[in-house]
Amino acid sequence: MKCFSRYLPYLFRPPSTILSSTCHTEADIISTVEFNSSGELLATGDKGGRVVVFQREQESKSQPQRRGEYNVYSTFQSHEPEFDYLKSLEIEEKINKIKWLPQQNAAYFLLSTNDKTVKLWKISERDKRPEGYNLKDDDGRIRDPSTITSLRVPVLQPMDLMVEATARRVFSNAHMYHINSISVNSDYQTYISTDDLRVNLWNLEITDRSFNIVDIKPANMEELTEVITSAEFHPQQCHTFAYSSSKGSIRLCDMREAALCDKHCKYFEEPEDPSTRSFFSEIISSISDVKFSHNGRYLMTRDYLTVKVWDLQMENKPLETYQVHDYLRGKLCSLYENDCIFDKFECVWNGSDSVIMTGSYNNFFRMFDRNTKRDVTLEASRENSKPRAILKPRKVCVGGKRRKDEISVDSLDFSKKILHTTWHPHENIIAVAATNNLYIFQDKVN
Repeated sequence: MKCFSRYLPYLFRPPSTILSSTCHTEADIISTVEFNSSGELLATGDKGGRVVVFQREQESKSQPQRRGEYNVYSTFQSHEPEFDYLKSLEIEEKINKIKWLPQQNAAYFLLSTNDKTVKLWKISERDKRPEGYNLKDDDGRIRDPSTITSLRVPVLQPMDLMVEATARRVFSNAHMYHINSISVNSDYQTYISTDDLRVNLWNLEITDRSFNIVDIKPANMEELTEVITSAEFHPQQCHTFAYSSSKGSIRLCDMREAALCDKHCKYFEEPEDPSTRSFFSEIISSISDVKFSHNGRYLMTRDYLTVKVWDLQMENKPLETYQVHDYLRGKLCSLYENDCIFDKFECVWNGSDSVIMTGSYNNFFRMFDRNTKRDVTLEASRENSKPRAILKPRKVCVGGKRRKDEISVDSLDFSKKILHTTWHPHENIIAVAATNNLYIFQDKVN
């Protein structure tokens, strides 16, 4: 795990907290992070409905070490708070997920969603402005046609570079429950949006209707035993997608079989060991995230205590199981009382599917090398976020004698948690969201 203990941190904070190093509001808390397909752009969404896009520095001969740094490229308000008058419910502006579309031209496109509405945003650059209109004066006011005595040909004049974000599509009124995930299809024409009970299929060009492809809502809601927690399209097969449930199972569906994919083609679930069953078993087995590997052969799932890797050809048990923070197993009662047991941690693959990463408490995040079976715990904190600083592995002491470099499990800060992480698609660069701070780490540059 040599290279994974040596990352260089860069620290970004939301615009509203640049002047304050310690204070932040609820709206500043980062709720999602996502690299685009090239890794040149990194988008974050927060609870205030804002999207901040970072762009990677271009390589410079005079400062080659700055190649990995990301600077703010664009900031815009994606969602506003709304009110559902029929249900008398407030709809939060919080950004739940961001997904990039592959770049087709000079502009960039991304999907962002809150609890109810998905929006397609176009981010483009403008460095010229038109001048010399006939029907408008220089201030943009309409001219009196009777005063126009000659015709001019409008020209484009250079201007300072401006990055614009415009909403191109708004996909709404299709979900009764909160949207927990969105996923773009490999055909780049459709995407799915998922809530607790339904999965809807959308065409990116059509906003007024979607197709319901999964519906697990029972006729009598009292008979409801599980909810959908996440869903994702297969990276190569446009007809295949998977969705996870609060019971710890994953269903693989093929849209070629039927219009309504209520019947799965594969069902992944690990049998529960009766000897370890407890009051918290069902809660900690709920899957909070599901991700296909880049090669499409494996599925990775995250529950409260573990990360599991499943082979699509083997349904009865996971291929690999990694303990994220097994030292918390004895503290489930207190974690239940402070609601931390319901935290939804995400997981992510590296570009070659050889290493997986996920978050934990005390601003710790974990990495597992699938080839060497080695793992490391690193910390994203302001104390060790000096530029060019090398991250040191951290260890948690469960009981007995504590070494100097270890931290006691009783000293962990459960208010500091790494829920959202993302990995550059081609390089060893990671982004980690810790409350209102975004940490970007990269491989050590000699």
